[in-house]
Amino acid sequence: MAEVVQQRIEERIPELEQLERVGLFTQKEVRSIIKRVTALEYKLHRLIIKKEDFIAYIQYEINILELVKKRRTHIRYQFKREEIEFPIIHRINSIFRRATNKWKDDVQLWFSHVAFCKKWATKSQISKVFSSMLAIHSDKPALWIMAAKSELEDRNSSESARHLFLRALRFHPDNKKVYKEYFRMELLHCEKLRRQKKELELAEMDLGEYEFSPEILSGKLAEVVYSNATGKIKEAEFVISLLTIAAIFDFTKELQDSILQDLQTNYTEDSLTWDFMAKRELEAPGAGEELTSAKGRASDINRREERCCQVYEEGVKSLITEPMWTCYATFCLERQKRKTNVQELKEKRQERALGVLQRAHDSSLLKEAYYKNWLQILFLSGDAEGAASVAMAATERYSQSVSTWRLSLQTLIQLGSGDIARLFQDALTRVNPKESLPLWQLLVQWSTANQSPEEAEAVFKRGLVSVVAAVAMEMKESYLNWSFSTGGYKKARKTFTSLQENRPLSKTFFTRMIEIEKEQENPKMNSLRDCYERALQEFGTTDDDLWLQYIQVELGPGGQPENCGKIHWRAMKFLEGESVERFTSKHTLLQTGHL
Repeated sequence: MAEVVQQRIEERIPELEQLERVGLFTQKEVRSIIKRVTALEYKLHRLIIKKEDFIAYIQYEINILELVKKRRTHIRYQFKREEIEFPIIHRINSIFRRATNKWKDDVQLWFSHVAFCKKWATKSQISKVFSSMLAIHSDKPALWIMAAKSELEDRNSSESARHLFLRALRFHPDNKKVYKEYFRMELLHCEKLRRQKKELELAEMDLGEYEFSPEILSGKLAEVVYSNATGKIKEAEFVISLLTIAAIFDFTKELQDSILQDLQTNYTEDSLTWDFMAKRELEAPGAGEELTSAKGRASDINRREERCCQVYEEGVKSLITEPMWTCYATFCLERQKRKTNVQELKEKRQERALGVLQRAHDSSLLKEAYYKNWLQILFLSGDAEGAASVAMAATERYSQSVSTWRLSLQTLIQLGSGDIARLFQDALTRVNPKESLPLWQLLVQWSTANQSPEEAEAVFKRGLVSVVAAVAMEMKESYLNWSFSTGGYKKARKTFTSLQENRPLSKTFFTRMIEIEKEQENPKMNSLRDCYERALQEFGTTDDDLWLQYIQVELGPGGQPENCGKIHWRAMKFLEGESVERFTSKHTLLQTGHL
């Protein structure tokens, strides 16, 4: 091992001598480099080698390169790069190769090598790195795309990029992203050729030696990619994404028309097709003479939105599905939310949105989330009766949805309409008990604010016997808070005493009672100790904070500091796992006055 390390150090001597000779590094710095590099080399030749050692060596070499670059600028010396920087760059590439050969699965390591090659102008090396990486990671489409883009952008080689995309498609014949980037690459290549031809024509140069195929210039290669892609992937969303890419380039009108025709012919069974075709109507130009005034612009926008709605209407007639109505409703709601100072346009948008939501609901094809938007519009317009009607209709349509019941009940409570108590009963009967906690919380909130104390207490007692642990614990906490706010300390103490043995119990239930005890003018230490003792019976094996708080109480006014030792001994006995270490650390801080 020592011989190999010595050989590698000796190979560096010519470049180190040059660094010292030209004044970039001092003799002392060169010696320091040799010492540090020797240590790093030995680490790379141990029996058990670590990735971190390779990374540290690479980083050290890169730091030297950066320092050389800065000092060249400082002393304005730009010669002998072949004898100084090139050997260092070559060595870094060699270390990267050794690391990636050892840890082939580490994609980030490969990326670091690529990034180094790009930064230090070793672009010829990039292709080799990508080639080695893809031989191992051929199952990752993103790496093929990255390699192809590198060939196109860094090496200006569209042929190599095309070759990589074709190889990628052999491994991933149904990958949308690969096809989309391949399609984009062909259009970029075409745009570059058109720009070159234009520049040559402007320079009045003879084009005889240059061959610009009319087919390639018109984007025929991109058409071939599109044809192959849509042959494999027959989805409207994919076709629309290709059309969106084509629309970026100003020479693709024929290609766009062809894709559009394909979309309208073969993908009318997909709601996305109708959605896309409808929104295209917004881009249609308006009547120029009317656009000088705000009212004229509003009128033009309204006409375009009407044209969009006509397309949507055709869509919902031929495609009676929830996604189709969702697209229509989404469009109307988006337009309705847009700000405008023209009242007529605002009213028209609202009327249109309400009409579409009502028709989608009547068809039983309105998604659950849209009832919230519907209710918001009705609220803002002051239609209380309509809002109440929609709230009830939503619960009928989605009778097992907690979120729909919660929204509808909140709406009806706000409006003050309907038999709220009966509706809560219906809701809790229909929804899954395991998901009913939000409804119980809303019921408690409404009951304590609007019903008599007896009725509110009955609600709490119903919740306490729930088979769902989360509901039962929440009810205990809420019942304790309500008891304290309505009946004071005595009632809270009575409630706590009656519930403290009824599992499941939460830590919050005990800590709230402890807070109530501490808030009293003359806290009863025995009652406070009872709370802590009962809480520790439930949570003493895992909650180190409870033990510490108990100790702090005994150290405080009215406490008995002599009990702290016993509490500490019990804590060390009962706590388990990491809780013991946390308790020990915090207790030490408490004793030294830092907690």
